[in-house]
Amino acid sequence: MATLAQPVGRFALGTFSTQDGKPFPGLLAKGRVLDLSRALGRAPSETRAVLERWEETLPVLHALADDDALDWRPLDGLHVHAPLEPRQIFQSGANYRQHVIDLEVAHRSPDDPRTVEEARAEIAAIMDRRAAEDLPYVFIGLPSAITGPYDDVVLPAWAEKPDWELELAAVIAKPAYQVTVEEALEHVAGYTIANDLTDRATVFRRDMKAIGTDWLRSKNAPGFTPLGPWIVPAESIADPGDLRVTLKLNGETMQDESTKDMLFGVARLVSYASQTAQLLPGDLVLTGSPAGNGIHWGRLLQGGDVMEGSITGLGVQRTRCVAEGTP
Repeated sequence: MATLAQPVGRFALGTFSTQDGKPFPGLLAKGRVLDLSRALGRAPSETRAVLERWEETLPVLHALADDDALDWRPLDGLHVHAPLEPRQIFQSGANYRQHVIDLEVAHRSPDDPRTVEEARAEIAAIMDRRAAEDLPYVFIGLPSAITGPYDDVVLPAWAEKPDWELELAAVIAKPAYQVTVEEALEHVAGYTIANDLTDRATVFRRDMKAIGTDWLRSKNAPGFTPLGPWIVPAESIADPGDLRVTLKLNGETMQDESTKDMLFGVARLVSYASQTAQLLPGDLVLTGSPAGNGIHWGRLLQGGDVMEGSITGLGVQRTRCVAEGTP
């Protein structure tokens, strides 16, 4: 693990384990890890418990990060798990302008009379209108889809068109219900990386077109959301609206876009979701994926593929795809 990209800032949070040990919430600083289940007086058993008292714990974490006398372990040799287990996952769709345009063009009906240029112009106008009317598109994901940032991802046999979607994820610090855009970021503890895998073949219900999208089927297979490697405190990220999102497939860059292309930033997404649901400590708000998905390239995921995803300051995740039924 020593060669892994370190997060920006003084420290980050994660979940770690020794080779045969039980996972523990850890503080990562200077390439070493402190077991927070022992270092904090109330002995949190998981990272989410640290977030539940975030405001009072944050100053303590700063002090711990500078204490060289504590029982630190080298990151090298520890297993890195998904940084936390959320209770709720709020996912944003169609939130990157260029991504939506590319998808809409790729999914055009064969008898669509518009040229590619006409279709792009029309879709761009729709995106601009959405942004002006403040209408994000948010739906729910399952925590059971989460896996670690370096774990293998099993591609189910039924998934005909599995695709990647690298995303910035905001991690909630304190309950948020009907908060304003101006208040929203006060409820964010930090940020991490999520790869929201999607089977393009099952996004739309072929048998019930009026129903629309089927996110349960297309996005929630076990392991379809590699998460992490860690949570970087919000105070260490100067502007979540100006980060580079990059995904490489077998070493070839497929996605490479700034979060500036988002139609709705983190604050607007958190506020929007909170108008209906109460967001809880440790919940995730995924912010959508930029252009450069497999459906755009005409190249979907298959067994043996290796995805490497990075976001400015948040580290790197690396996952290998395994076709179901293969070793």
